[in-house]
Amino acid sequence: MRGTRFAALSAFVAVADHGSFTRAATQLGVSTGSLSHTIRELEENLGVRLLNRTTRSVAPTEAGERMLARLRPLLDEFEAAVDSVNAFRERPAGQLRITVPPPVAAFVLAPLLPRFLAQYPDIILDVSVDPVLTDIVAGRYDAGVRLGHRIARDMIAVRITDDLRMNVVASPNYFARHGRPETPQDLQAHNCIRLRFPSGAFSPWRFSIEGETLELDVKGSLIANDADLLVNAALKGTGVAYVLRDFAAPFIATGQLVPLLEEWMPPPSDGFFLYYSSRRQNLASLRAFIDFLLANLKNNASSANSVDTATPSTSSK
Repeated sequence: MRGTRFAALSAFVAVADHGSFTRAATQLGVSTGSLSHTIRELEENLGVRLLNRTTRSVAPTEAGERMLARLRPLLDEFEAAVDSVNAFRERPAGQLRITVPPPVAAFVLAPLLPRFLAQYPDIILDVSVDPVLTDIVAGRYDAGVRLGHRIARDMIAVRITDDLRMNVVASPNYFARHGRPETPQDLQAHNCIRLRFPSGAFSPWRFSIEGETLELDVKGSLIANDADLLVNAALKGTGVAYVLRDFAAPFIATGQLVPLLEEWMPPPSDGFFLYYSSRRQNLASLRAFIDFLLANLKNNASSANSVDTATPSTSSK
């Protein structure tokens, strides 16, 4: 009975964290119908409604919030107890849940994941790719990756990329039809492919002119919230794109894209850090993942500048 009750409570926390029966069911490896039945039976046994359900969302009731506040620390302790046996294994094991933004998924993790999983076959890596800043504690993630200045001060953070540089790029085909901009102001006459953030704001096109940063209000026929789509459009000659150098570098190397206005590009900005709560710092699978990243990332000359993993980061939100 206790085992059944524990499973039901864990299921409740998963639904509350995801705000969705479907996503929680996927994480738990059960059907949505089975999960719904489990929660309904839990509520009937307790005699109180724990979740408010609508056609669009699922959210805890006041009683559910109170239960969550008590359950989350208990589940953390339970997971820590289970993970403690990893010390007696030859290799770390268990599930590791992380949330990362699309750029990191594309140019940091994608090339390394096959090797990590081959080296640690007993670790199940659950990666959520999300441009929105996620509360990793409330979402029960073991770690996240975000720009350094967006990480809360009470988190432990480790640098995993150098500072970020931007590139303005276009294809030779685009130049043949529209000419090449020689100054940032020339972009006003070009078709600029723009990136929109989840907030609805556009990614700024910034340039450094006479020691001052200039932000241009560019226009164009294509707007997207995915950098891969922007780069592909630039490859096809649609227009001029302003993207992270890591996205454009492979295509610049082959001549498919040409960098523009390099003497006007702004100084590099804050890089990406992997961060986690101190409650997760002894998780064997997380330590293995961090050690692997630091040992294998090609641009780790800056790892000497990493935030000390034994102390909280001094980054601000």
